[in-house]
Amino acid sequence: MTIVLSELTADQQAAVAATREKVAALHAELPRNELVVWTAGNVSERVPGTDLFVIKPSGVSYDELSADVMVVCTLDGRKIVDGTPDSLSPSSDTAAHAYVYSHMPEVGGVVHTHSTYATAWAARREPIPCVLTMMADEFGGDIPIGPFALIGDDSIGRGIVETLRGSNSPAVLMANHGPFTIGKDARSAVKAAVMVEEVARTIHISRQLGEPLRIDEADVARLYDRYQNVYGQPAADLNEEN
Repeated sequence: MTIVLSELTADQQAAVAATREKVAALHAELPRNELVVWTAGNVSERVPGTDLFVIKPSGVSYDELSADVMVVCTLDGRKIVDGTPDSLSPSSDTAAHAYVYSHMPEVGGVVHTHSTYATAWAARREPIPCVLTMMADEFGGDIPIGPFALIGDDSIGRGIVETLRGSNSPAVLMANHGPFTIGKDARSAVKAAVMVEEVARTIHISRQLGEPLRIDEADVARLYDRYQNVYGQPAADLNEEN
C-alpha cells in the first residue's frame, strides 16, 4: 500500500518537516569532518511520534542536499510518496537503516560513512582495541567488527543489530565495508562517526611506534560510567532560565 505524505496528521507532517531540516543540516558534518567522498555515506533519523524515518537520497551531491530532497521512509524501508514529480529515491543503505530502527527501538539516528582510517580497519576485519581513555569514554571498550554483508537487502542491518545489541559501543565496522554508528538521535550518531575516525587514525599512528597498550577492563568500565553519567552539564541546569 502506498503511503502519501499529505495523508499524515498535521502534527506528523510537522515532525517530518522538522526532521528533514535536521537531517539535511547534519549531512554537512560528514564532508566537513572528512568522513565521506563524492556522494558516499548517509545520515538518517527517526521521526518522533511516528513509524517513519528520514534519510538522504541516493547519489546526490552533498552540495545539493536540502530539506526538501530528504526522503521519508517507513520502518520496512518503503518510501513515502510526497506528490512531487521530481521525488528522489532513498539511499542504497535504506534497508539497513530500516532494519536497525525496527529492531532497536532505543535508536533514533543512524550514520554510515567510508571514512579512511575506520574503513581501513574494516578492510582488515580487525576490531579497534580500547587503548585510549577517549575510547573508553565514548565506546565503553573495543569498536567491534560486524559480518560481511552485501548491499541491497537488510543483511547489513542484521549484522549491525547482531553486533551492537547488548554492546556499549555505538559503532560497528562492517567487514570490508566501513563504519555504521547509532545514537539516541542523528546528532549523536554523527558524533560517534566523527569519534570512530579520530580513534581509528590515532591508534593506527600509535601502531607505527609499537603495539599500543590496552586499558584494564575495570578502568574502562569506570571511565565509561563517568563519561556517560557525570560528564557535561546536568539537564536541569541546561533548562534553567537565566
